[in-house]
Amino acid sequence: MSVAAELKRRALAAVPPVLGLALVGFFAWHTLHGSRGLIALGAIQEQIALAEGEVARLDRERLRMERKVNALRVEHLDGDALDERVRLMLNMAAPDDIVLPYGPNERLY
Repeated sequence: MSVAAELKRRALAAVPPVLGLALVGFFAWHTLHGSRGLIALGAIQEQIALAEGEVARLDRERLRMERKVNALRVEHLDGDALDERVRLMLNMAAPDDIVLPYGPNERLY
């Protein structure tokens, strides 16, 4: 058998393993570095944690606003909440009230 034929036979025998390794390497690289890979997973989990924190904060704010609105409903009207709201909207106070001024850019609540 000639040397050229032996080289050709060995080269043809090496093609499937080389293609297999290339395919495994391709998928391994994308498993780590792809847009949905393991490295991106950490960033995605961080974004999820931030979003869950924001949702919790917004839920607390929504509940606070719901309590405030429910205090002004006719079915169970809270006199103190109504009085507070009227005084705030009309910018008036009773003669025996103590008024604490605050700056124009400061919010009361």
